[in-house]
Amino acid sequence: MSLRPRAPTHAADSRYDVVGIGNAIVDVLVRADDSFLTEHGLTKGAMTLIDAARAEQLYAAMGPARECSGGSAANTIAALASIGAACAFIGKVRDDQLGQVFAHDIRALGVAFDTAPAPLGAPTARCLIFVTPDAQRTMQTYLGVSVDLGPEDIELKLIADSKITYLEGYLWDPPAAKEAFRKAARAANAAGRLVALSLSDPFCVERHRAEFRALVERHVDLLFANEEEIKSLYQVATFDEALQKVRGHCRVAALTRSAKGAVVVAGDEVHVIDAQPVGRVVDTTGAGDAFAAGFLYGFTHDFDLARAARAGAIAAAEVIGHVGARPEAPLKSLIADRLGAI
Repeated sequence: MSLRPRAPTHAADSRYDVVGIGNAIVDVLVRADDSFLTEHGLTKGAMTLIDAARAEQLYAAMGPARECSGGSAANTIAALASIGAACAFIGKVRDDQLGQVFAHDIRALGVAFDTAPAPLGAPTARCLIFVTPDAQRTMQTYLGVSVDLGPEDIELKLIADSKITYLEGYLWDPPAAKEAFRKAARAANAAGRLVALSLSDPFCVERHRAEFRALVERHVDLLFANEEEIKSLYQVATFDEALQKVRGHCRVAALTRSAKGAVVVAGDEVHVIDAQPVGRVVDTTGAGDAFAAGFLYGFTHDFDLARAARAGAIAAAEVIGHVGARPEAPLKSLIADRLGAI
């Protein structure tokens, strides 16, 4: 079946604005200095997949930590719910304590989460996040049972009931989850809905560059990436080269550039959006996830592309002003104060 992008669907029968599919992870955040990263052989600023033994070793070496529900797509869905969007999430947890915490947290935000927990197998996933004084985050992720997400967990009616199916690039690592990803994309296409993809991480792009290029060129309507990810995708040295490469490969590409703001390209349209002022950058964890949330809210609520990107920039600015990837202030109010009624 062809997965070619179709026209946007904003029909009144859409129950949800966005359904996110990704790794259901509990974040464990701790402040660390560069010497800790060096001592433990961690690649600063990157996300690295680790096994259970490595997770236990690093956890034992960490200082006092803060635990909260996370995962890239789940963070975006949580931020979208904060703005006021109708959302659902699909992700696999174990029927253990962390799995119960994750489910409670996301449902408390008003997000529909009905994926059946696994009764056996690996425990709920966790991500050890080391935040250095320069606000960079280094992530060591044990995926646990989240890799067992499979096609059987994709509810076709839920996909058909959602304007956009949002997928995180990290999901492309496990084979079963990759099949779930494909099933969801086919279902969205068949229902005339849209597919959005976040490239997630430069190292993730390196692992799956050829497949990601095929996805972007053939299947993806909305692409989210930061500067390093989009340069890695097209193996070019400059952002401008990457911008020219991605033009025309998908309906919309929303590309973030940290302090330089963001660029949105859609056919002949190019919008350059300034970053929102931030008193002090505390932790960049989840900045891209929050930007995607603001943009997706605007896109599904008939904002023009520039206004949708500004909503994304406002959401990202809130998240980087504190530790943790989930918003602490009501994003709906922040965006309305700066952009007008939403």
